[in-house]
Amino acid sequence: MKLKTRDLILISIFAALTAIGAFIRIPIPIVPFTLQYFFCALGAILLGSKRGALAQILYVFIGLIGIPVFTQGGGPSYVFQPTFGYLIGFIVGAFIIGKTIEKVKSVNPKTIFLAGILGLLVIYIFGVSYMYLIYNLYLGQAMSPIAAVSIGAISCMPSDLVLTLIISFVGSKVYNRLKVLNIA
Repeated sequence: MKLKTRDLILISIFAALTAIGAFIRIPIPIVPFTLQYFFCALGAILLGSKRGALAQILYVFIGLIGIPVFTQGGGPSYVFQPTFGYLIGFIVGAFIIGKTIEKVKSVNPKTIFLAGILGLLVIYIFGVSYMYLIYNLYLGQAMSPIAAVSIGAISCMPSDLVLTLIISFVGSKVYNRLKVLNIA
């Protein structure tokens, strides 16, 4: 994949927006509600699968080299945080959302909502699985699979579904406006 200057700028912008989204949060136990997913999904919708995933890879890379862009800081040791799986999930989820949008004939709120739900499911799978493994294998704190799903997915689901609904309308408006202007 050959990236143009415009692509590099947009990838960087969405990586930065995801970082900003990490600090717009509502603290809840273990997995805080943030706007990271909003910018991850919006980037995937507007940039496509590969560029959307690259924006998330850049975001994770910046955090892992020590710049405190994650909800609880940054640095290589962040891979031992129970929530690091969600960051991996953002990469895969962005790719899935972007690929789904690339495959549909009409980009509208319904198709974006369905793509967002699919991407969110992928993020949950990575996040919950990683959290379960970190708690049980690294931290030595017993966590049942049911507790991991309850804390890492079910407790976040209502707010994430509302956020996905907002993304579907915002993403549709912006995507179709950029299409009219021959930018997308």
